[in-house]
Amino acid sequence: MGATDAIILVGGMGTRLRPLTLSAPKPMLPTAGVPFLTHLVARIREAGVTHIVLGTSYRAEVFQSYFGDGSAFGVEMEYVIEAEPLGTGGGIRNVVDRLRGDTVLAFNGDVLSGVDLRELLATHDDTDADVTLYLTKVEDPRAFGCVPTDAEGRVTAFLEKDPDPVTDQINAGTYVFRRALLDAIPAGRPVSVERETFPGLLAAGARVMGHVDETYWRDLGRPADFVAGSADLVQGLAPSPALPGPIGRALVLPGARVDPTAVLSGGTTVGVGAVVWAGAVVDGSVLFDGATVGPGAVVRRSVLGFGAVVGAGAVLEDAVVGDRSRIGDRVELLGGARVWPDVTVPDGGIRFSSDL
Repeated sequence: MGATDAIILVGGMGTRLRPLTLSAPKPMLPTAGVPFLTHLVARIREAGVTHIVLGTSYRAEVFQSYFGDGSAFGVEMEYVIEAEPLGTGGGIRNVVDRLRGDTVLAFNGDVLSGVDLRELLATHDDTDADVTLYLTKVEDPRAFGCVPTDAEGRVTAFLEKDPDPVTDQINAGTYVFRRALLDAIPAGRPVSVERETFPGLLAAGARVMGHVDETYWRDLGRPADFVAGSADLVQGLAPSPALPGPIGRALVLPGARVDPTAVLSGGTTVGVGAVVWAGAVVDGSVLFDGATVGPGAVVRRSVLGFGAVVGAGAVLEDAVVGDRSRIGDRVELLGGARVWPDVTVPDGGIRFSSDL
């Protein structure tokens, strides 16, 4: 196998994660102490791939400002901006002129996984594949496109969401391409690899292989999955060479202050300069830099944006609090409620289960 390039598609708007993505693109949100993309870049580097091209669009400058030329992360990074959304296939085609090798790893930039990338590349090489798809098994595949394979591991079909799926194998959002195939993707228009590129390759008789891996997989597109993914990284359930501290019940970043009587658990991250006051309970949550949890407050499976404040005795479960918002004393936020940036919820025993 010759040289390998990596493409990471990070052009999405992250609308399902609003209001968090109003301040940063989804792959740059703090996840277990560092921008999520840092974990993926570190795993790519660990697999021996050092040339990475980012296909960007929304807030493109944020990526370049953080990663620069990639040298601080042990890789070489380039950036290609999409003037308009091009989909997965179109996004890959849009960066083709930056590729150097004959093998290309392509990633959706919002998937957290434990797949061994060296093994994925080995499957591609050993089976002489034109394309190899990382597939994972899920308990309920009805919400996903299913990808059945034969006894040899060869993909036999790409099936859209089906109330009666024929397999529990789904497309996990990571691919290995033979470089020469990418020139055939139409340029300058949106293209879906799932609905257009892959079915077209199958129809043309291309060798499309599946690499099934069940170690760990999570799409971080929704707030609940973002919070759970961060917690899984902190607890070591999802692997990352970029975790800025030991795995454990909580990750407390430098400059954070946690009262000795507060209880942190479930893979919680406490960001730089964040404060957790006496008697507070923070379980399986993400506190961005500068956030504050007041005395006796309870925060479970929630995320607090930059500089957000939770008052004394408040209770948050499955909540998202936007940057700089203030949740008053004794307020309850339950059932997936989202608070938008710069909102103040007054003190006083109020219960909310909808967006504010």
